[in-house]
Formats: sequence, C-alpha cells, structure tokens
Amino acid sequence: MVKNSSIKPIAIYLPQYHPVAENDIWWGKGFTEWTNVTKAKPRFEGHYQPHLPADLGFYDLRLEETRMAQEQLARNYGIHGFCYYHYWFNGKRMLHEPLDRKLQNPKEDLPFMLCWANENWTRIWDGLENEVLLKQEYSLEDDKRHFEFLCKTYFSDARYIKHEGKPVFLIYRPGLFKNINETIELWRKVAIENGIGEIHLGYMQSWGLTTEPNAMGFDFAVEFQPKFPQIKTGKINMPDRIFKKLNLNNPFHNLNNYNVKDKIFDYEKFIDIQINNKFVANVSPCIVPMWDNSSRKTTNAFIFTDGTPDKYKKWLNHIIKFFPWHKNPEKYLFINAWNEWAEGNHLEPCQKWGTKYLEVTKEALNENGNQN
Repeated sequence: MVKNSSIKPIAIYLPQYHPVAENDIWWGKGFTEWTNVTKAKPRFEGHYQPHLPADLGFYDLRLEETRMAQEQLARNYGIHGFCYYHYWFNGKRMLHEPLDRKLQNPKEDLPFMLCWANENWTRIWDGLENEVLLKQEYSLEDDKRHFEFLCKTYFSDARYIKHEGKPVFLIYRPGLFKNINETIELWRKVAIENGIGEIHLGYMQSWGLTTEPNAMGFDFAVEFQPKFPQIKTGKINMPDRIFKKLNLNNPFHNLNNYNVKDKIFDYEKFIDIQINNKFVANVSPCIVPMWDNSSRKTTNAFIFTDGTPDKYKKWLNHIIKFFPWHKNPEKYLFINAWNEWAEGNHLEPCQKWGTKYLEVTKEALNENGNQN
C-alpha cells in the first residue's frame, strides 16, 4: 500500500492533429498525424494495426470541444495533468495552436507542463540527421529569448504545473546542448528577472543519457519509456547472458541484424525487464501502455506485441507499490503517452480496447491508496 497518496499521474501529450502550413509543404495539403494512422496495415498475423480512435474520433485539436473532452476524460480516470511537447526552433514555434487556445479558455482547467522536444525535425520521424526539415541550433542568445517567452506566457498561467510554487519544465535531449549547465544557469537567472522566481527543471533520460540530474544543473529526471536497447555494429548492448541470469528469453533477439525489417518485442517480457531494474529516487518513473510506430515507418519499426491492459496494469502496480515515493519530492508518474496514435501508444480510447487502459490506470491508483 502506498503510504503517500499524492502521486500525480502526468500523461505526455502530442499537440499535433491539426494542419499547419509547414506540414502542408512537407507532407501534402491537410496532413496531420491521422494521415499516417489511417494508412497503417498489419504486417504479420496478430499484429494490431491500424490503431483507430473510438470515443473522441479523428479530432482536430483546434476545437475547444475536443480539448475539453480530452481533459474531462483524463480527469475522470485519475490523470493529474498533461505534459505537452513544446517545439521551439530559434524563435520559431511549431504545433503551438492547441495550447495557445487552451490558455485563452479558462474552462480548460486541467493542469499542464511543457517538455521541450529539442530535436531536429526530419523526414524519418526519429530525430536523426537525414533530410532535416527544421534544424535545432543552440546559442545563449536564443536560450535567453526562449525562456523570456516561456516566463511571459506559460509559466505565469495559474494552470501550469508547479513544484513547491516553481514551474516545472522538462528537456527531452539535454545532450544536444553545447553546455547544458550554462544554459540552465541562464534560465534560472531569466526566470527570476521576469518575476517567475525559482524554477524546477528536469530532463528525460532517453537516448542512453542517464547522468545524475544535479551534475547537469537539473533538479530531477524522468525515466523516459520505452527504453529500447541501443544498436551498435549490428548488435544490441544488452547481451543474452543478462536475460539468462534473469531466467528470461531475450525479447530483443531479432535486433542482432541490421537488416531485420522490423524490431518486434514481446510487451510482457519487456515489462519483466523493467520490473527487475532498480528505481532511482530523483528519477521520476515512466510507463508506456503500448508501442508500435509502424504507421510512420515502412521498415525498421519498433513494435510491442501481445500487449493488454492487464499487462500494463501489472507494470503500473509495480511502480506505484515499489517506487521510493517517500524520497521523491515531485511525486510525478509519467505515462507515455496520452495520444501518440502514430506510435501506437495512447491512453485515449481505441476501437480495440475502448476505455480499458484508462480504467485499469484508475484501478491501479485507487487499489494502491492513491485517490486522485
């Protein structure tokens, strides 16, 4: 039983699902994530594709009624708030319209925070350097301008998620900065100068980066999921002997060859690996209900197979029961994601599972003493 009943489930939120001029040019008129979602097809027997929405339909995030329905659904099932991906390219914002409209509407009162998805935009969706559409270029001048903007808009909003009164801001890939410590020092100064006061900064432990948060100037980190193994010279950096030691079959066996069309993982075996990992008190836990980005990739997709709400609940129960919440001041439990439909990764209701993933999320929270 969780002694501290203040766990705050935060669902990661993709603010896409509306046309923008740049995507019209790059991908075709009217393109949104739904374009890829509806094109998906099963690639093998039992492959769950396409992932199609149920209750909320093929929504447009520019519409107030859509955003209101999302917030009500999240609230009904114990979600504390959304973590919106934030896109900034040297003063150019992208996919900001849904959140900007929320700011203008006091009825949309679900708490929110931001995670700067500071990757290049490319034609292959994964932040690599091929065919760059929008490039991230870093400078202290831009860092200052960026944070001044955040202070004047989002951080000052009453709905913005704060830890002990400090706005919480996440960086997806701090390793891409020239000197992240210098940037963070500047940001803290800018926040004070702009009347915000102290800020609470975290980073996503992704792309193999697991540095102690304080060493980079952060207050905490988030264990970003799913933690896929890194591929090196045709091999994975997670040898079979580790799985044998855990008395598990290696679910990444077909990553040993670069030429494998798709990388197919067993969801339950992946969960077992995560459950055997040790928690770190200043690294907020994260869970992924499912994953399948084959709608975005004609080859080389990452696919979890045989996922179910009950298996997801097993992992969620483990986190709620055994994470050292008493040593963790933030109490955030990140769920990746609320609506990453093109990555086959969503709490939102789909035509296969309905609201079941939301239901078991609420059940796990309530059964373990967290009334949200």
